[in-house]
Amino acid sequence: MALRLGGLADLDPRAVPLPLGTEVATRVDRAVGDRVITAGAVGRVVAVVDGGLEVELVGGGRARYARDELAPRKLGQVRYARRRDDAWQALAPTIVLDVVVGSRAWGLADGGSDEDHRGVFVAPLAWTTGLVDPPGDLASADATGAYWEVGKALRQAVRADPNTLEMLFVADAAAVRDPLGATLLDVRDACVSQAIYGSFGRYALSQLDRLEHNQRLADHRATVLGWLAAEPTLTLDAVAARLADAAAVRGDTAELATRRARGYVKQLYRSLYDQGQLPEATWAALVAAAGGGLALATARDLRPKNAYNLIRLLDVATRWLGLAPGEAPRLRVPDALAPTLRAIKRGEVPMADVLAMARSMTPALEAARATSRLPRQADVARVEAALRAIRHEVARRALADAPGPWGHDAPPPPVARFDEEDR
Repeated sequence: MALRLGGLADLDPRAVPLPLGTEVATRVDRAVGDRVITAGAVGRVVAVVDGGLEVELVGGGRARYARDELAPRKLGQVRYARRRDDAWQALAPTIVLDVVVGSRAWGLADGGSDEDHRGVFVAPLAWTTGLVDPPGDLASADATGAYWEVGKALRQAVRADPNTLEMLFVADAAAVRDPLGATLLDVRDACVSQAIYGSFGRYALSQLDRLEHNQRLADHRATVLGWLAAEPTLTLDAVAARLADAAAVRGDTAELATRRARGYVKQLYRSLYDQGQLPEATWAALVAAAGGGLALATARDLRPKNAYNLIRLLDVATRWLGLAPGEAPRLRVPDALAPTLRAIKRGEVPMADVLAMARSMTPALEAARATSRLPRQADVARVEAALRAIRHEVARRALADAPGPWGHDAPPPPVARFDEEDR
């Protein structure tokens, strides 16, 4: 039994704002070129465009809908969307640090780059003293703004979370909306440690392993779909045996190689399902899609944006580990590397070359770690003192009924009550 921010009796599933990624069912027919997408089609929200929502449909293709033309597929998604929007409406005024991040901060923006914001908000006193936990995150409806509650942000920072540290060190005076935000900037250097090696560098290398694995899957999938389109009666075992031979899948015996290839094929249809290209994660769905001429989209992990961010993370981790304690990092990409990253982002560099480049950068990362002069751990005492100072100042404003969103104009906290489903 869990405390919620209220029941669902007064919720209209057709009116709740839908975050990106929400699974939806269409409520109307929609013509897209020569194709008619009938009501009841299933997809995921992928963009907010001109007041409408763009949906990537299972089976391929995208279409645009008005909000009331879509229904969330699951009750839990309705609940989540409602809470997310309620939290944004109530707590957006409590944002104390608002930073432009991403390609614009790294010096890699082009004409089509979004302006993404990250930052920190501070929950009012009344939101931290009741039974209902305050939200740890805020997100704007169009997903271009994401903000952490100050306690969560600082806990992430002392663990050297890349997104949090970059947000703090990209921030300048213009990003500060309230003196509470300035307190965060005063203590950001205390969050820097050799843990950057694990959070930035080792994370990037784990993503490299995953990219290499998914590149192999991508190489296999076109082959498998071609076989199935030509011979739809092939069984999973027959395709696995053929793939083991064609792709020279390694195994101590032919049986083990076939078993490993069978795993590749299963991962293929599961991956296509996750991308919304199959209606279900089954062999039968893969066979049917191949016979229907499935148009393959680039796997999400293999898109240029993921590849160029991998290279960027390895570079920034290596350079940051080489700094002296207290020395400010340079988060803009070096001039010598920027043209290569832009080319990767545009998809002009073959994925195999990107992966080879990433592998070639790992010795420098290891060397930077071995010689790093940064402290082994963050100065948690300084960071905790800053967090307590922020909490105390929020309490002072609340008790003094001071003007602003932490005092006289503070949003009322949610009332603790059980959801209808828990009664």
